[in-house]
Amino acid sequence: MKIAHVRERNAPAGTPWRLAAALDADAARWMDLEDARRRLVAGDAALTHNSPLFRQPVTTLDDHLARGLRVEALADLLSADSDEPMEASELAFGPPILRPPSLRDFYAFERHVRTMWERRGGDVPEAWYRIPVFYFSNVSEMRGPGDPVWCPAASQELDYELEVAALIDTPVHDLDPATGREAIGGYMVMNDWSARDLQREETTVRLGPAKGKDFATSIGPWLVTPDELEDVRAERNYELTMTATVNGQELSRGTWSSAQFDVGEMVSRASADVLLRPGDLLGSGTVGGGCLLEIKDERLKRWLEPGDVVTLAIERLGELTNPVVERANR
Repeated sequence: MKIAHVRERNAPAGTPWRLAAALDADAARWMDLEDARRRLVAGDAALTHNSPLFRQPVTTLDDHLARGLRVEALADLLSADSDEPMEASELAFGPPILRPPSLRDFYAFERHVRTMWERRGGDVPEAWYRIPVFYFSNVSEMRGPGDPVWCPAASQELDYELEVAALIDTPVHDLDPATGREAIGGYMVMNDWSARDLQREETTVRLGPAKGKDFATSIGPWLVTPDELEDVRAERNYELTMTATVNGQELSRGTWSSAQFDVGEMVSRASADVLLRPGDLLGSGTVGGGCLLEIKDERLKRWLEPGDVVTLAIERLGELTNPVVERANR
């Protein structure tokens, strides 16, 4: 399944998001899942007694998870007839999860890690090859497809980072790597925007990044359930191409399977001694070559600036596009 929060492009400001599922492989047509629930209940009232999915309106994925239901439960709604599917061209898409409780961002791709350490005059620490390390990012500044992003006031070096995000959709604690994947409800494209000058200062004191990262994170355009990726599953993660373009020019290209750690290992590390909650996000870290910090001098020759349009794409997961704009007085 592909699951998304949608509303009509011409809807009034403040119109609530609706939860929808794609009806075809290229996500050109979508079904409103609350409409589907109502049609199924109208045809069989016993559904409300037999399944909690049918007892209350389907509103957002956040609400669905809060009711104790997993993402895969929504598949039961796809049997409804869809006489009036919604065309993707007429829809605006929101973040696949609107208010994630937390975001842990890993550091899983060796090429990216090596470049970062070489720029500091050092070598990749031996511990990195053993431990899936992560930092906590900020969930108050999440962006969806099409949402603008701007550089922090104290920065002049705005960068994108090409990543995958995994959604936890069930409470888990102390999972082992072999079962870690079982906690994942789906995957999405993630842009971990970075202010490189702020990040550079913060990391000199071996803490952070903080203000170099917490001003924006983009996710979307939809959530893709793991069953849709099984045919391209590799030893580590999935054999899927990841690309980044700025103003239509491809700058970055990598593969998800090149990560040092499998997503099950990341879930295991994240859940060690703590409870992961439905809605928590795990970022993969930047794929090798997946940011300007690594390839700027050979490709774009500059940092991002207002007027740029950044598109991150991952096979099967879709394209996430955000414009860079001037920072408004806030």
